[in-house]
Amino acid sequence: MENKMFCYQCQETAGCTGCTNAGVCGKTPEVANLQDLLVYVTKGLSAVTTALRAEGKNVAEDINHMVSVNLFTTITNANFDKDSIISKINATLAAKEELLLELSNKDNLPEAALWNGDQSTFEEKGKKVGVLSTKDEDIRSLRELITYGLKGLAAYSKHANALLKDNVEVDAFLQEALSKTLDDSLTVDDLVALTLECGKYGVDGMALLDEANTSTYGNPEVTSVDIGVRSNPGILISGHDLKDLEMLLEQTKGTGVDVYTHSEMLPAHYYPFFKKYDNFAGNYGNAWWKQKEEFEKFNGPILMTTNCIVPPSDSYKDRLFTTGATGYPGCKHIDGEYGKTKDFLEIIELAKKCEAPTEIETGTITGGFAHEQVFALADTVVEAVKSGAIKRFVVMAGCDGRAKSRSYYSDFAKALPDDMVILTAGCAKYKYNKLDLGDIGGIPRILDAGQCNDSYSLALIALKLKEIFGLDDVNELPIVYNISWYEQKAVIVLLALLYLGVKNIHLGPTLPAFLSPNVAKVLVENFGIAGITTVEDDMKLFFS
Repeated sequence: MENKMFCYQCQETAGCTGCTNAGVCGKTPEVANLQDLLVYVTKGLSAVTTALRAEGKNVAEDINHMVSVNLFTTITNANFDKDSIISKINATLAAKEELLLELSNKDNLPEAALWNGDQSTFEEKGKKVGVLSTKDEDIRSLRELITYGLKGLAAYSKHANALLKDNVEVDAFLQEALSKTLDDSLTVDDLVALTLECGKYGVDGMALLDEANTSTYGNPEVTSVDIGVRSNPGILISGHDLKDLEMLLEQTKGTGVDVYTHSEMLPAHYYPFFKKYDNFAGNYGNAWWKQKEEFEKFNGPILMTTNCIVPPSDSYKDRLFTTGATGYPGCKHIDGEYGKTKDFLEIIELAKKCEAPTEIETGTITGGFAHEQVFALADTVVEAVKSGAIKRFVVMAGCDGRAKSRSYYSDFAKALPDDMVILTAGCAKYKYNKLDLGDIGGIPRILDAGQCNDSYSLALIALKLKEIFGLDDVNELPIVYNISWYEQKAVIVLLALLYLGVKNIHLGPTLPAFLSPNVAKVLVENFGIAGITTVEDDMKLFFS
């Protein structure tokens, strides 16, 4: 391996080709290589579990959870802590060795299922099993596309698991698909078919998480969220894990400490369950990439439940805590098994000693337009479409990011005609959710369904409209898809939409670097996948 590392799994990868000296995200080559090894040994473990299932044997729930957490750990901006990653590699190898003893036939296992090096070999092994270990460009592209989709699926599964919800079929597929990325006998056509199958299980995984969230916390409802601050000290919670938020709110009751959401945790305010907490203050700040300046001004401790972590400044590093699959060297990590209560006392005691958050903005933002809430408004929406008051829906879901080119999405939202409504989910919303775009007959022109996984709601809304209007094809609806992406959860959302038959999706601000020319051609020819250009030109393309 000539390069110190190679990673191109996120949209901001260097030169839109690949990070080779250090990650744009901030991860070191050492951490990048260890993450590659963690993926490799997790694929090896998955090959063993898949073989065990083929022999009619059961795979324990904790093994399924291990696979999901391992993949989540390697998602962009989730875990920068080499000790945490090494610990997971060791635990995975130990679990694999135990399961190998249960397997009757080991003849067809790949090398990853049999390798069992010690820690002294980890870094060098990681350099040899990364992305570039697959020489054929198209096979490599499809293997990575599948792996990144599975990372997104694993993240959604992990959130559902935290709420004690599991889907063994999703787990079995995830592990089988991981093991197939090690199979050199699979052709490009085989891997294309497997990619689309990932989309099917992506839908199942998002449905699992949707059911877990709504059965626990109720269906999201239209909610106005305060973006100012109170006078009490506060704790800022970021990420996606609603169970962590529940435990934190419960433990801060009566302490004089308020809890604020940040970035992808904003949609927690839409769930009825959380409205009973008087100390649930509001939302502080914007999308993940602004956290350095905003975390410093927050003054109190920050709890990162999932990605996205930006390497913290010294001014607040001692106030940054991680939990779940996240980690950062020098930051305190809060452990906790599924079904057990995590202890957030240290965070709460620190908050009491801190000043109240510095106000960075005032006002409110409105969201909560997940599927059940929109279905409740269906008559109003349908009438607006039939009357011509709403000409088009524009799905602008996905991720936000640092690139200046992402101002395109703010400009695009501003340029939309007044008879068009934005459907959004994910942190992409922060590019336009504070714009005053008004409403159409009482229907806000920005309908925020929630977190990135709530793209599932947008798909259900589209399918419901197809049914209401009696259409044969979801692509006959007056819906345009202009989606921004950043990391791997966006990949599984894209594959899920393709599985559901949605075509002509525009993806930006750049197409993924991991799509080889031939693989990109397949997506263009079969699904109409395209990039973005300028706001002016895309307005003509979409709406002329």
